[in-house]
Amino acid sequence: MRDPIYLDHNATTPILPEVVEAMLPYLREHFGNPSSSHVYGRRAHDAVERARGHVAALLHCDSDEILFTSGGTEANNLAIRGAPATSARRRIVTTAVEHPATARPLARLETQGWDVVRVGVDASGRARVDQFDAAITPTTALVTLMHSNNETGVLQPVRQAARFARRAGALVHTDAAQSVGKVAIDVREIDVDLLSVAGHKLYAPKGVGALYVRRGTELAPFMLGAGHERGLRPGTENVASIVALGTACAIAQQSLEVEAARVRALRERLWVRLADTIPGLTLNGDVAERLPNTLNVRFPRILGSALLAATPEIAASTGSACHAGCETPSAVLLAMGIPAVDALGSVRLTLGRATTADEVEHAAAALARAWRALTDAEFAREFR
Repeated sequence: MRDPIYLDHNATTPILPEVVEAMLPYLREHFGNPSSSHVYGRRAHDAVERARGHVAALLHCDSDEILFTSGGTEANNLAIRGAPATSARRRIVTTAVEHPATARPLARLETQGWDVVRVGVDASGRARVDQFDAAITPTTALVTLMHSNNETGVLQPVRQAARFARRAGALVHTDAAQSVGKVAIDVREIDVDLLSVAGHKLYAPKGVGALYVRRGTELAPFMLGAGHERGLRPGTENVASIVALGTACAIAQQSLEVEAARVRALRERLWVRLADTIPGLTLNGDVAERLPNTLNVRFPRILGSALLAATPEIAASTGSACHAGCETPSAVLLAMGIPAVDALGSVRLTLGRATTADEVEHAAAALARAWRALTDAEFAREFR
């Protein structure tokens, strides 16, 4: 049986063959501990530092500003828990549409007495800049907002929020797990102090990530151990996966503009094909300010989960959750003002490096065919 067309790249990406090849020597012969002073250790240490340079180059920062972590979630926790811990200020400003890797650490800090202010979003899914202006005060320790939303792909106004944060003397963190490798990011240009990277979102393995920490930014570790990663992330480095992340970043940097243009064109073709055949199809999120690979759409009169169940030839996702047979609409879409019943019809289709024009055509046809079958069946039930 043929594998389904993979349109869930915002969930995870396949490891690139070149990335696997780069990893293999560090799973086989180069097994040394990077902290060891002998030749085995030096080989591992040098590989980690080369990878650090590749990550830094993609983000336009210096190598010593990159810390390796186990992934985006750990990077977020280190930033969100570590930065405020060094400040006497007790306010953190965020948005209402953050990933749980940001929202849950903030909720924990809230139970410990921190004042967490959540800025709303407009109908396009972009955080309200005017609310940042009002929420960021001299009592603010940290402003944290995602660079792009994982469900809608909407790019957030990080640079504008940073401007208000600087005025108040607050630090700025952005969760860029979905953005790194898909769009150009210059940490100096967007003026952030902390930025999170997740390897498995840009064709590296799961279980590796990075945190950019602007030189001079104070950060308290939340794990204790030896002095790895400047003492901020103790534990012997995952050398093979770090090499993989560095390689993936180098590949992304070499082909960023070309690949973004290619996948954007395929995304637009998918949207046109669907919109032409499905009356009432609606785009979720900003038309222009979003990731080039992301298409989040609402299908009228059906559940998104039912549509995907009816199209086994496609691997994609919805933003809703199902518990005990009862579906809950996406909190992100609800925050955008979309009615719950409509939000449940949403499907997230996210393209990647391996996506082809032929796959886009087949996916559009399959989704349209399934939508017609489901709505015809519903119409027949209503008028039976």
